[in-house]
Amino acid sequence: MALVTADSEGFFPHALLQRAADLPPGRPIVIMIHGYRFSPRIPEASPHRHILSLAPDPAAQRAMSWPQALGFTENGDEGLAVAFGWHARGGLRAAYARAADAGAELAALVDALVLAARRPVAMIGHSLGARVALAAMQRAAPGSVGRVVLLSAAELQGRAEAAIASPAGMLAEVVNVTSRENDPYDLGLELILSGGRQRALGFGLGQPRRNWVDLQIDDPDTLDSLRRLGFSIEGRASRACHWSPYLRTGLFAVWRTVLCQPAALPLPLLAMARPERPARRWSRLIAPGRADRAAAQRRLSSS
Repeated sequence: MALVTADSEGFFPHALLQRAADLPPGRPIVIMIHGYRFSPRIPEASPHRHILSLAPDPAAQRAMSWPQALGFTENGDEGLAVAFGWHARGGLRAAYARAADAGAELAALVDALVLAARRPVAMIGHSLGARVALAAMQRAAPGSVGRVVLLSAAELQGRAEAAIASPAGMLAEVVNVTSRENDPYDLGLELILSGGRQRALGFGLGQPRRNWVDLQIDDPDTLDSLRRLGFSIEGRASRACHWSPYLRTGLFAVWRTVLCQPAALPLPLLAMARPERPARRWSRLIAPGRADRAAAQRRLSSS
């Protein structure tokens, strides 16, 4: 099957490594990592009944199937989708600390998958799941991680800079998906974890890196650039939303290409979609329609 479950604090199924070893050449391995408040320990909060399932519970809030959106099916030969679950419950500080431990366990799985499949592994994580992905990348063997997509990452700049400077990080490619819709969540993370002394990843790293791209998905110019690359994306943004990088219609087609067909979307080409400078924090508190109209007027005046 194309979708296999692997949870932290447990034994990774032998069938997973065998499935990886049997993959035909060129098929991707994508590890999907959920964020805060999910836990495979609790049936009603299990990610395997929600975003990491091929058939999410229709009654669940913000439910969409990540593996399905990435092009995986139950018994297809598209590659291997790994649904990685971890206990992301409790207070934010406790869950944040636990995410690093989950990342260490995931690093061991990444290395095992790479040895079995003889190819690098891709990862996609939302919120604290992005922290898990970065922690795994920091600990994994050099060359084991290919591309990583971070969706509204609940991580601080300093931690991310350590991850991208690691041996595996220097050989990986990271797409950090940001949005001014996430500003309230970024500020909350900064205040709770550092008393406001450190910045979250909503504005990217402190210093640019050639293998790291910040993609602001509520920027009209960015959306226009992605549309010119062939991606049809819903343009309307909210004032505040932590889940828009995977709920907004059309975006998962971008992440599918980034992760499963990297040659079709080289990182320098994706980097050209970035705005010249990111929008200021709280710019989404302006009515979104006004903000988008102002951006459109700026484009017209400069053309």
